Amino acid sequence: MRARILIFSLIITIISIILFSLASTQVYYNSSVDETEEYLLVYMNLYDENDYTADQDGADALAEILDGARVTYITADGTVLGDSRQQNISENHSDRPEVIAALEDGSGYAVRNSETLGENMVYYCKAFTEADGSTLLVRIAVSIPSEWKLFVKTLPTTATYIAIDIVLCIILAFVATYFIVKPVQDLAANASKKGMVTTKYSELKPIAEVLNERNRNIERQMGEIVAEKESVNNARKTKDEFISNITHEMNTPLTSIQGYAELLKAGALTEEQKQDAYEVISTQSTRLTSLITCIINYSEIDSDEILPDEVNFSEIAREMISVLRPEAESHDVTLEDSIEDNVIVQSRHELVCEVFGNLVRNAIRYNKPGGSVTVTLNYDCLKVADTGVGIAPENRDRIFDRFFTVDKSHGGKNGGFGLGLASVRKICLKYGWKISVESEQGKGSTFTVEF
Repeated sequence: MRARILIFSLIITIISIILFSLASTQVYYNSSVDETEEYLLVYMNLYDENDYTADQDGADALAEILDGARVTYITADGTVLGDSRQQNISENHSDRPEVIAALEDGSGYAVRNSETLGENMVYYCKAFTEADGSTLLVRIAVSIPSEWKLFVKTLPTTATYIAIDIVLCIILAFVATYFIVKPVQDLAANASKKGMVTTKYSELKPIAEVLNERNRNIERQMGEIVAEKESVNNARKTKDEFISNITHEMNTPLTSIQGYAELLKAGALTEEQKQDAYEVISTQSTRLTSLITCIINYSEIDSDEILPDEVNFSEIAREMISVLRPEAESHDVTLEDSIEDNVIVQSRHELVCEVFGNLVRNAIRYNKPGGSVTVTLNYDCLKVADTGVGIAPENRDRIFDRFFTVDKSHGGKNGGFGLGLASVRKICLKYGWKISVESEQGKGSTFTVEF
């Protein structure tokens, strides 16, 4: 930046100095011409036709009086009678501008390069009438430097000014760079502290806004990185817990099957005990099969790539209630419903069945004898309320975790593995639904799915 400022300022100032020199030379030259014309007018007033003859001698005598000014006598037809600078001039001068002006107006000035002497001169020519009636032209001329010669004379001075200008531009470049860069450096320092960047310079406010936006993006990205890291850690922890829970859940039926199988192999059981052993092996095998099915279904929710479609939740709810009503009656639980017609959601038929079935089955199984389950379905949400055992406050944040059951005593009795509500939450997240629970221990719970 400093080099650019220096080069730019040097170009501008040096060009300005040169142009100023040219303009000054022109002004000085024009001023010199004007002053010379005034001097020539004074010189012409010193001429007296009685004192100076119109020949070579008269021209030399008048020129001596005029400090060496060039004096020329010319006839009306352009013949040179005498010239103080050049003798025996045979060239006709009738075409000279000052001569033409004097013949027409009585006097005339001209500034030009002398063809006879090769010098730049200012001429003043005046017409006089002789005693015999003829016209005599007296011309007085003084040489002055040309514009180019004047400019050449100013070159040393111009070079001095350019040298001074270079020094000043170098100083200016350092000073300007400091005052320009310092606020930017302050902005960068403030930005590195991750604070809000402010500046009193209006020119730098767009940069401050960019830096503030960058800081906000960095903070947002850092937050995303931290969140992603926590998510990875949680996923790893969840995976470990998942494997541990699966191992635990599968270990119980496998232990029972293995134990009774060894007893049967040893032949130490009576016929009645054998029948009991067969029954336990069959029951635990069925339980193990159900567990594996639940795990597979849970895992397939995320991997399912089939696009959702319009599903009539109202029809599914009525069908499921008809299927679940006998189970409710077997638990001495009243199943009530309030279902609006044609509640349409974007999902899959089997997943809607799983959400509805899990919520209603849990409400039935974890209820009290003589209790009730109320199902409400409208265009905004699904609500399943029961009058069951309720959920302890410390367990409400965990009920949607895999393999978690509210009342462990119901695990074996009701055959639950703690995957039902986990699957419900997973399905809700998949389709952007919101699931929540309100519960009071000993009085019941209400699960709400907002579409």
